[in-house]
Amino acid sequence: MNFDPLAVITAFGLIFLAELPDKTMFASLAMGTRMRPLYVWFGTSTAFLVHVALAVGAGSLLSLLPGTAVKLVSAALFAFGAFMLWRGGDEDGEDDAGGKAVTSFWPVYTTAFTAVFVSEWGDLTQITTANLAATNGWLPTAIGSAAALMSVSALALLAGRFIAKRVPLRTVQRVGALCMAGLAVWTLVEAFTA
Repeated sequence: MNFDPLAVITAFGLIFLAELPDKTMFASLAMGTRMRPLYVWFGTSTAFLVHVALAVGAGSLLSLLPGTAVKLVSAALFAFGAFMLWRGGDEDGEDDAGGKAVTSFWPVYTTAFTAVFVSEWGDLTQITTANLAATNGWLPTAIGSAAALMSVSALALLAGRFIAKRVPLRTVQRVGALCMAGLAVWTLVEAFTA
């Protein structure tokens, strides 16, 4: 096997730029304002690693998955997230459980993993990773793609934590809920226009 560092850089650059405006980045940002960012990052990173492994392993076969069904499930998860964030903002006392950040590892990890795992099926970055693996080799593509996806998630979480420290929690929850609702609508539109 010939390892090409340029293939790693190519995969990183393409995937990083494709993922920046993606709904998963905004979901990570929203989760990072309500949950422990490091735990969210572990969950999103694990989901990204699974998707990269599937993309480089299955190549172009991933594009044959039923995209509409995956997008509908993803939209439902985003809508549920919006509901939970909005409902959390209705608590009057800041000492109530609804106003506190979720801090236990497994609930945060599972939520982040599931949100990314479901929403990334058939995503542009997954298809791009599969195409790059077919032309540039699976190992450099896997390394570059995984590093790019994990970097975007980390950037989103850092921004989320920065915002959470400077803006009241209720405001962050409301904006996060509106963003998640917007992502649900966006995903529904993608499901029916694709």
